[in-house]
Amino acid sequence: MKLNLNIQPLSSWLNLSKEPLVIAGPCSAETEDQLVATAHLLAKTGKITALRAGIWKPRTRPGEFEGIGSIGLEWLKRAKEETGLPTAVEVATAKHVEEALNAGVDILWVGARSTANPFTVQEIADALRGHDVPVMVKNPVNPDLSLWIGALERINNAGITKLAAIHRGFSSHGASTFRNEPMWDLAISLKTHAPDLPIINDPSHITGNRDLIGYVAQKAFDLDMQGVMIESHIDPSVAWTDAKQQVTPAALVDIIENITLRKPEVKSPAISDKLAELRSKIDKIDDLVIQKVAERMTIAEQIGKYKKDNNITILQVNRWEEILKKTTDYGKALKLSAEFTEKLLELIHSESIRRQGEVLNEGQEQPAEKLTHV
Repeated sequence: MKLNLNIQPLSSWLNLSKEPLVIAGPCSAETEDQLVATAHLLAKTGKITALRAGIWKPRTRPGEFEGIGSIGLEWLKRAKEETGLPTAVEVATAKHVEEALNAGVDILWVGARSTANPFTVQEIADALRGHDVPVMVKNPVNPDLSLWIGALERINNAGITKLAAIHRGFSSHGASTFRNEPMWDLAISLKTHAPDLPIINDPSHITGNRDLIGYVAQKAFDLDMQGVMIESHIDPSVAWTDAKQQVTPAALVDIIENITLRKPEVKSPAISDKLAELRSKIDKIDDLVIQKVAERMTIAEQIGKYKKDNNITILQVNRWEEILKKTTDYGKALKLSAEFTEKLLELIHSESIRRQGEVLNEGQEQPAEKLTHV
């Protein structure tokens, strides 16, 4: 389902003469000298689209550095005046919005913790009503596409048409290489729902590790995202917040210069013809996959009828574990990742359980809500 967002093209509110689009600056504005000096170094690279800095910092526990506060807006204004770079800050309350706009901040963004709370997003949206300012919305902390979409809709409904999303990854409980799992499928799903909505990637918060920023940034551009937001500090070793994920302006240049930009449009007839040929093969295989899945479900229904006749439970854990191990091993042999094979199997298994459940409960009164699988 396509989202009905009223938005302006990114080029109408950001200078896109430099490629790629890069928003950069320190995680936190710490001192006036630190912020202004970093801004000058970034501006000298000639590769920065806008300057970002954290003024108010939502922290997990009291006593941690929660941002320098409103005084930092004056430092940001000075940095803008001296470098000519447009500025961007995170806002989490109506007061933040008012103070940032009064200080001449060019771009506002809603942070991941704020996006997770519709009341907070609505407060920000109400404060934005009547203002013509660009706003970017980070994905929520948890992998909830509806929350992300809802926040974008609330901001858009307030009359903000210069709108973008920021993909900064999602929290997960398991061990991971990343600070926040990219979960690229959710960003791709958002792009599918809103093809005209610009999506900017935040590799700093995804990785939590400066050494991986280039890798994630490249993947974001390969997925046709419109830009990146990267944290940059004049001396990351002494940064007050998120030191491990910040890079120096010089290191940022290396990252940007090593990014390969690819276009979604295909202008060469020869390339178009070859892509059409390969895509035609994929379409045929996809048709066959769906056909075979449908055949599998027909057999699952037959199994459901047999279980009903013999009073057997729908789920046999040992059988599921046997299928999972056998198929993931087979998938590995065919160069399919275990994660992909397991997710695919879980979807198929869930649908099989649902179909068998319908067979076993046929003729019985069903609850009004639809059965769903999370």
